[in-house]
Amino acid sequence: MNIEHFWVFAVAALMLNLTPGNDMLYVAARSASQGTKAGIVSSLGIMFGCMVHIIAAVIGLSAIIAGSAVAFNIVKYLGAAYLIYIGVRSILNKKKSLGLKKNIKALSYRTIFFQGFATNVLNPKVALFFLAFLPQFINIDTGNTALQILFLGSWFDVGGTLVNIVVAVLFGRISIWLSQSPRFVQWQERITGAMLIGLGIKVALSKK
Repeated sequence: MNIEHFWVFAVAALMLNLTPGNDMLYVAARSASQGTKAGIVSSLGIMFGCMVHIIAAVIGLSAIIAGSAVAFNIVKYLGAAYLIYIGVRSILNKKKSLGLKKNIKALSYRTIFFQGFATNVLNPKVALFFLAFLPQFINIDTGNTALQILFLGSWFDVGGTLVNIVVAVLFGRISIWLSQSPRFVQWQERITGAMLIGLGIKVALSKK
């Protein structure tokens, strides 16, 4: 399996997983309101929810590749445009706090797990993101495209879960400072935005 520019993918995946999104905010809110263990449980729910999107991406992208290499390239360039779009939005974002709701109702760990699962599975932006992000690193000339997509998606998911677990621990201890620190929030947005724009430009200028 020859995945194109894996180190670029690994760095980009890490930076994207460090960006505050709906999943991270859910973990942070649960951890801040109900403790670190609740945040970790919600992280695991999100991880399994993300696997649903990964499997869907494997099936969908594999079908596109099998149908036409041209169609796959169209999806790839549309994905690059989408990455540039959300990258620009991240850089221009003026948000200075995460706006956590710390006084949320305590739930059982089972409920927290399935709530985290549902939060991810029912978010259409996650599916759209995987369709835009993963094709940038697939090498259709070497075959095993389904395996490449599954590997990349799983790497992203596991990395994101580890980040969310760290978030759960941090917000269980220093939630007020992290959620209200303008530098923390803006740094995340700008770095991630630059990474996304860079990925989009890389694809646009690629000769392949």
